[in-house]
Amino acid sequence: MEYSIENDSLKISVKETGAELCRIQSKVTGKDFLWDADPAVWSSYAPVLFPVIGAIKNGFVKYKGQEYAVPRHGIVRNNDNVKLVDRSETSLTFGLKYSDETLAIYPFEFEFRITYSLSAHKLIVNHEITNQGTGEMLFSLGGHPAFKCPMNAGETYEDYYLEFEAIENDSTWLLTKDGLVGTETKKIFDNTNILHLNHHLFDNDALIFKHLVSKQVSLRSTVSPQVITVHYDDFAYLGIWAKPNGNFVCIEPWLGIADSADSDQNFETKEGILKLPAGQDFKAGFTIEINE
Repeated sequence: MEYSIENDSLKISVKETGAELCRIQSKVTGKDFLWDADPAVWSSYAPVLFPVIGAIKNGFVKYKGQEYAVPRHGIVRNNDNVKLVDRSETSLTFGLKYSDETLAIYPFEFEFRITYSLSAHKLIVNHEITNQGTGEMLFSLGGHPAFKCPMNAGETYEDYYLEFEAIENDSTWLLTKDGLVGTETKKIFDNTNILHLNHHLFDNDALIFKHLVSKQVSLRSTVSPQVITVHYDDFAYLGIWAKPNGNFVCIEPWLGIADSADSDQNFETKEGILKLPAGQDFKAGFTIEINE
């Protein structure tokens, strides 16, 4: 099942399964800015990442003497138990609550909600997480939207670049063959706010940034006017990724990160893990802005 909302500028659609955004369409030009989830390349549009991001070392975390096989990117992605819980003319809210099934792989009593809302030419993605248990809850949270690149006929991938709001000098953390964060880094920015795109950027998987100054980044073309800007003030990490043969680029705001190669697999000491007291709520959001 898909649900759609629209305003004068944009129309979006969201799959109920996984609460996955699957369309951002201009009402002016009809252009769809999201990747088309071609299964021959990568069959997702914009997965929701909760309560882990990326790979888990050896496929499980340790918590209070037990092992829990939390799937890569967590338990919301592709989950048929996610349901639409509220809607208006300009917003859609989806939810997932803990169950015996989730407790077997993630030992916390949670309620997860994600709301997609439109305001002029912006899509606002808000997350709200409630700890319904009696003890502290551990989790990570992230987005994974994939944007078409190139967006127009006659363009190439190399016509596009990412423009950050501030001058950067950060490096990416190199991933192991198992998708874990290694100890080595590679310089990506050298006193610049521009990252030119080419498919070889992703030969070794995602670019992972821990220390960016910027809290927004824009996908731009050197030959056409449209701009997609992701604002991520609430998020500490940023991933940039594409399949090496994929005509898309993912701009991924994260609160949390994949396990490190030298992780002891203890959930409580996992890098970037968030801790939420019993009975408390947590909120974080990012915005996708479309300008044509």
